[in-house]
Amino acid sequence: MLRRGLLFLSNSRSARKVLTGTPVTRSMSRRFVPGERVDDVLEAARAANALGLKVTGNYLGEAVHSEAAARVAANTYVTLLQRIAAEGLDANASLKFTQMGQDISDQVLDDNLGRVLAAAKEGEIFLRFDMESSDYTGRTLEAFEKLWADGWRNIGVVLQSYLKRTPGDVRRMIELGARVRICKGAYAEPPDVAWQDPAKIRAAYIESMRWLMSDGVYPGIATHDDRIIEAARDFASREGISRSRFEFQMLYGVRRDLQRELVADGYNVRVYVPFGEKWYPYLMRRLAERPENVLFMAGSMVKESPLGFLWPDPPRRNPS
Repeated sequence: MLRRGLLFLSNSRSARKVLTGTPVTRSMSRRFVPGERVDDVLEAARAANALGLKVTGNYLGEAVHSEAAARVAANTYVTLLQRIAAEGLDANASLKFTQMGQDISDQVLDDNLGRVLAAAKEGEIFLRFDMESSDYTGRTLEAFEKLWADGWRNIGVVLQSYLKRTPGDVRRMIELGARVRICKGAYAEPPDVAWQDPAKIRAAYIESMRWLMSDGVYPGIATHDDRIIEAARDFASREGISRSRFEFQMLYGVRRDLQRELVADGYNVRVYVPFGEKWYPYLMRRLAERPENVLFMAGSMVKESPLGFLWPDPPRRNPS
């Protein structure tokens, strides 16, 4: 119930207007989004690298319907990629096709995406294409395969385990030799399209994860689920899969303790660091993905409110 409510709020214009106008909410969003500028994500990347963490930078936004907005997104990514290369950061980037103008026209998409791909190639930086809602899954994979057929190899894609079509998509990406990030999925999808039961989603995730670890190319295991992480570690140990052949991926601000623990144990760990003005829907989906984080935000909001004396300290339970 809480998850569906948060997903509803992520698309509510009235809720967005109220919450984004609240200083406390904006302050708390920094837990998950370091800022709105390229400089902000680069600062976060430097700090993450210093802790042994790899980084993926993501400029927030999707379903762009303005040529000007799509051009701004492309320009932002070009700047981000150039800055990553210039500083020699252990970082790459992740973006959406609709952010580049896929819903506007093929020409707009090609023009914007071409500039971003060129910057990634020049800087020898890997570029990941994020997955959106199920309405875009087929279009995203078709666009990705077109780039692959054109010879691009410094690219990868994201697949969501809760979609019932994903096992076939995993096999196809393994066949291509493309890098995959596997995640559970964070959009509200109907039962005929996606598994609804958390246990089924987890089981589907582990099945796809094992295929990718065995036969895929450097998969990104994107999860904060302790049982999935333990399943990955056990499978790698049992099958003799080197820790260099895959990486764990986690969100900025979530399970920071676990991120450091995995690095200390010799695993590759990448932190997904979003930035930009479109932080509100992202924040709501992150809270929906792991509602325990609501406690973190609620405690901090109460502490900073005029009635903060009623709750002088936030909950001590680790919300991540």
